[in-house]
Amino acid sequence: MEESLRPSSSSRDVWEMGGERDRFSSSGDVFYGLNNTRVKAVGGTTLKWLGISPRFHEKDFEMETRYGLASDWPISYDDLRQYYVMAEREMGVSGTDDNPFAPPRETEYPMPAFPPSYSDSLFADACEELGITMHSVPQARNSEAYDGRSECLSFSSCIPVCPSRAKYSADVHVAKATSEGARVIDRAPVQRLEHDREGRSVEAAVYATPDGIRHRQTADTFVLAAGAVEIPRLLLLSDSPTYPDGLANSSGLVGEYFMDHPIVSITARLDEPTNQEPIGYHTSETHQFYDHEELRPGSVKMVFNNENPLNPASIAMRGGDAGTREDLSDVLTGDSWGDQTLEQMRADSPNRRISMFGNPEMLPRTANTVTLDRSKTDDHGNPVPDVSYNLGAHEKATMEYIREIQHDVMAELDAEILHESSLSDPRIASHKMGTTRMGTDPETSVVDPNLQTHDLENLYITSGSVFVTGGAMNPTLTIAALALKTAHHIHESRKFAN
Repeated sequence: MEESLRPSSSSRDVWEMGGERDRFSSSGDVFYGLNNTRVKAVGGTTLKWLGISPRFHEKDFEMETRYGLASDWPISYDDLRQYYVMAEREMGVSGTDDNPFAPPRETEYPMPAFPPSYSDSLFADACEELGITMHSVPQARNSEAYDGRSECLSFSSCIPVCPSRAKYSADVHVAKATSEGARVIDRAPVQRLEHDREGRSVEAAVYATPDGIRHRQTADTFVLAAGAVEIPRLLLLSDSPTYPDGLANSSGLVGEYFMDHPIVSITARLDEPTNQEPIGYHTSETHQFYDHEELRPGSVKMVFNNENPLNPASIAMRGGDAGTREDLSDVLTGDSWGDQTLEQMRADSPNRRISMFGNPEMLPRTANTVTLDRSKTDDHGNPVPDVSYNLGAHEKATMEYIREIQHDVMAELDAEILHESSLSDPRIASHKMGTTRMGTDPETSVVDPNLQTHDLENLYITSGSVFVTGGAMNPTLTIAALALKTAHHIHESRKFAN
């Protein structure tokens, strides 16, 4: 936590991402900074996620039927409803049923929602004039003590780290698993999967420990849960004479249809204080622009951010820049100095900033892929992942629509716009999806509706990589619901050792 609070620090420093171990390539039109958005540790990237936990809408599963776009999922929203309930309970989601645009629910949330902030009330007045409905945000963060973990203490450092453990992270369930007898081997990346002579099932995972020794772990059932980049990379690295194009890749679709939400953000200044205390997360959104009737623009999830005050040291370190790039070169490239920077610091104290951001719907496209870059290797000599990330006409139109809505709100507030994100080179939300898509036809998908690979009978994938479409919602709750559905299937089919 102390490391994260230093003006010169970044999430990469806190989680030690970078170097030979974490090499990658980015070959698309939009640079994909992979190491900015992942953590390799017990608990994975949930150690630094924001915790926002909405469900996908019904339309997200039916894009081809409703709009003639992309493909339908082989399962529906109704197929996941019981698992959404379980996921909300297991993770501990705070929320309330005040969202008129949300898909139907069957139970209350495990904990009450966080109340709207003071800056939310400022947005509310403007939104009422514009006919925009605001509502609360379901999030895997304890609004009260839950499951042996503290309520949120508002340290305001949710990203990169929650020191009170009020925000859910996957190491919670790792600890529960180990208490039941599971064994965790960390700092041991899997190098490849080996299959049996017939090529019908996986026999072993070969992994390397920090001392450089390779080990071979056999099992009856294997589950990959390493995300939409490292899973296709591992499958492609596990080629063999039987599977020369990589494991589970008879369809040729491993690594195809990568998706992640670009972020459209805007920051402005009011002539009045906008919040008294930072809290590190947002408490209001609107999904009013989600269930669209026309093909374009696509779905939008709009967020009313609780903009934290700027740290004076951070302003000085970055030369007064309006945008935080977590880059020490800001000291040299900042656009204001001296009296101008001092005036900027005084103008923002007390905090007078407000901001909004939106996630646009992203469709699966053949131009977006995760492949192997054989010109670069990691610390074990393996080719690194290459992420090709590109924006299509659907995403661009939706991003422009988001910016129009943001301008309308800021104009209603009579706010001075300080910074707008680039629509051509946006930040990415770290909502990695696609690359091992789900389907019933082995020729057009990698896994079946139970997330079992078509090619290997004992290999399952529980990850955002199985998503057929990406919607505009944060994907983590849906990943958890799918994982619970698959765990239920594995248990019922008795594909386990004991």
